[in-house]
Amino acid sequence: MTTTLLEKEKQITHFSFTGKGSEYFAIEIVNIVLTVLTLGLYYPWAKAKSLQYLYRKTELAGTPFIFHGTGKEMFVGFIKGVVILASLYAFMLYAVFTENIGMMLLAYAVFLLGLLALVPLALHGMMRYRMSRTSWRGIHMGYRGKLSDMYSTYLIGFFLTILTLGIYGSWFVVNLRKQMIDNVRFGNVRLRYTGDGADLLLIHFKGFFFSIFTVGIYFFWYTKNLLHFYVNNIVVLQEDGTYSRLQCQVSGWEVLKLTVGNILIVVFTLGLGVPFTTTRTMSLIMNNTVMSGQFDADALVQTEEAYNSATYESMTDMMDIGVI
Repeated sequence: MTTTLLEKEKQITHFSFTGKGSEYFAIEIVNIVLTVLTLGLYYPWAKAKSLQYLYRKTELAGTPFIFHGTGKEMFVGFIKGVVILASLYAFMLYAVFTENIGMMLLAYAVFLLGLLALVPLALHGMMRYRMSRTSWRGIHMGYRGKLSDMYSTYLIGFFLTILTLGIYGSWFVVNLRKQMIDNVRFGNVRLRYTGDGADLLLIHFKGFFFSIFTVGIYFFWYTKNLLHFYVNNIVVLQEDGTYSRLQCQVSGWEVLKLTVGNILIVVFTLGLGVPFTTTRTMSLIMNNTVMSGQFDADALVQTEEAYNSATYESMTDMMDIGVI
C-alpha cells in the first residue's frame, strides 16, 4: 500500500507544445493582411484562428487542447466592445471641443471610472467565454466565478494598492489570480491557487534590487522566479480528494537565451518574426511544465454548461488586459 501511494505521488503528467514558427507565421500574415483590408473587421476571425492553432498545439499527456470559439461569436462581442469604448472616448473628445474646464474634468472622471468599471467586467466575461470554449478529451472547462466577487476583489485591491503606494499590489495580483483560477472547472475537477502575496512581494523586492546590482543580468532569473510563482502554485483537485500540482522547470539561463533570441528575431525581421517568438516562448514554457501528483484523466466527467457570449473576450484586448 505504501509503495502504491508513493508511486502515485510521483506520477508525472507532461505538457508540451508542438507548434512551429513557420506554421504560425503563415496564419498570422494572412490574419494581418485581411484585418488591414477589412479596416479591422476581420480581427475577431483572426484571433479565433490564432487561438485555435495555439490551443491544438498545446498538449497534456499527448492529447491536445481544443478551442471551440469562432470568429462569428467574437465578432458580435467585438462590435459591442467597440461601441462601449468608443462611447467613452467620444464623450471625452466632446468635452475637449467644448473647451469648458468643468466639462473636461467631468469627462475625464467618467472616462477613468468607466475603464475602472469595465476591467473586472471584461475579465469575468473573458474567463466565462474562454473556459467554456476550451476542451480536452472532449471535456469542456468552465468558469463559475460571480461578477460581484470579481468586482469586490478588483476594486478593493485597486484602491488598497493606491493607498499603500503599490505595496499591496502583490496581494492584489494574488487575490485576483485566486478569484479567477479557483473558479475554473475542468469537468468534475477544480483548480486552486495557493500563492501568497508576501512571497510575491519578496520576489519583486529581490528582483528589483538584484537586477540593479547586477546591471540587469538578474532580471532573467527574476522573470524565472515570477513564472515559477504563477505556475507552481496552481493545484488540480479531483473529486475523489486526490490532487496534483503544476510545476514549471524553466531556468533563468533559458529565459535569458529566449529573451535575447526573441529580441534579435523581432529586430532583424522588423517585427514580422513575432509569430516565431510566440511559438518559441510557448515551447519553452509548456515543454518545461509538468503536473506532479495523482491525476486520473479517465475519471473526468462533463459538468459545465456552454456559454457563447464573447463580448469581453475582445474587450480585454482593446484594454490591453493580460490573461492569466
